Amino acid sequence: MSQEQLIVDVALPAERYLAWYRGQAGRVLMVSRDGRRVSLPAHHLRAFLTHEGVYGSFLMRFTADGKLVSLERLGGEGPCSAPSF
Repeated sequence: MSQEQLIVDVALPAERYLAWYRGQAGRVLMVSRDGRRVSLPAHHLRAFLTHEGVYGSFLMRFTADGKLVSLERLGGEGPCSAPSF
């Protein structure tokens, strides 16, 4: 099974993430560093949530048919774009 990967830079304030807890949003929409649009179920970011929100660069690995295999925070900082719900 082949895997693909993308790097996304996330700057998601806690107030915006609360929309998922309130049932107002189910997915986070963002753009990868190579320009591809990514729609990720919000619950995948929960492990990275702090009181400030979710911030940082993340490596997403997924199957050829789009199923998420792993999501990990990368070291260092990259340019962050605010994802939307």
